[in-house]
Amino acid sequence: MHAGSRYADIRPYTVPESLSELAGPTSGIVTLPLSVDWSQQGRYDLGIDKDRRRLYETVIREAMDASEVRRFLDEGLLLRLWPSLWLPVRARSLWQERFPQLGSAAAA
Repeated sequence: MHAGSRYADIRPYTVPESLSELAGPTSGIVTLPLSVDWSQQGRYDLGIDKDRRRLYETVIREAMDASEVRRFLDEGLLLRLWPSLWLPVRARSLWQERFPQLGSAAAA
């Protein structure tokens, strides 16, 4: 890290090659591995809006491998949730640079 740079400006985020490869669950209970979620929660009920958003925020922020992103996120659900997700500015920017349709979803 260069002097004066912030970790938030260089932190790596995993962004898949395409949204169509996101084939995660859309219902039920999802338990994230400790490599992605070391919080006390760990389990998310996709039938509860707050849990859905927290799962997606956690995976986008913390997944270090594209296979984790593909395993836990779903394209359609991501597009619906995107405008309401609380994400680091850089993570949001990286995803929207690769997938401009996310920015369109946020503007809708």
